[in-house]
Amino acid sequence: MSAKKLIINELPKVVKIVEVGPRDGLQNEKKLISADDKIALINQLADAGINYIESGSFVSPKWVPQMATSTEIFKKLVRKKGVTYAALTPNMRGFENALAVNADEVAIFGAASESFSQKNINCSIEESLERFVPIITAAKKANIKVRGYVSCVVGCPYEGDIDPEQVAMIAEKMYQLGCYEVSLGDTIGVGTVASVQKMLQAVSVKVPVEKLAVHFHDTYGQALTNIYTALQMGIKVVDSAIAGLGGCPYAKGASGNVATEDVVYLLNGLNIDTGIDFQKLLSTGWYISDKLGKAPISKVSNAYRAKLTKIDSA
Repeated sequence: MSAKKLIINELPKVVKIVEVGPRDGLQNEKKLISADDKIALINQLADAGINYIESGSFVSPKWVPQMATSTEIFKKLVRKKGVTYAALTPNMRGFENALAVNADEVAIFGAASESFSQKNINCSIEESLERFVPIITAAKKANIKVRGYVSCVVGCPYEGDIDPEQVAMIAEKMYQLGCYEVSLGDTIGVGTVASVQKMLQAVSVKVPVEKLAVHFHDTYGQALTNIYTALQMGIKVVDSAIAGLGGCPYAKGASGNVATEDVVYLLNGLNIDTGIDFQKLLSTGWYISDKLGKAPISKVSNAYRAKLTKIDSA
């Protein structure tokens, strides 16, 4: 008796990478990076072919010291044509600051967990959604697109497993409010193929799949597997951070975002186009890792660097 043939949905031919390293990645790094070094990082990412870069965050420097240079960065950036330089704006004051320095797009963020919402932004989920209304209204008036983030989409450090229907409800509300895209974040990296499938199935009933992105952390080593699962389900936008930078201060043990180098290596192997120069991407990861004084989290990056070191010493 022959085995059943595994049916795999057709993978996308093109995937967009949303680079979050300069913001989501660096914001939790203890070693402060200068504005000029961050600008050099952003420029290198753009030169490598990444066309969407989350470049800063207009939050209180008291709470996120690493982002205190965001205004300086946006003012000094020499912008490359075709590249979107976006900023995270958690409130109206943040949006106004982003508008003042001509951020191309802004992002707002909420959570699928009540406990996480309280710990992270000091308000309930419902209150956070209410806060978004004036931001989105002002953004529409200024002709600026708004991207939405939903964190803890499969698990929460305080509540455990998250109901996929709860995620779908939050994502739908963000979409209805006016977010052109909703990024679904596995903040603590607990997602598996099964939980990611269930979550995406629930959300895609409420929000068109072409309006969704995925944002995985690699705490349990499942990020690439989960990304492949998302691709099979029609997702064409993936968030990632150069060198695997980042983590979450509210989620103990949560390692960084999935590394852009690892994601692009996966996509290249699947013959999926990203428009990214892989060698330039590797060099960019080594640049920021050297500035931070540590090795990249990216396994692909470390493997290539070890290979180059061996060749150079031969």
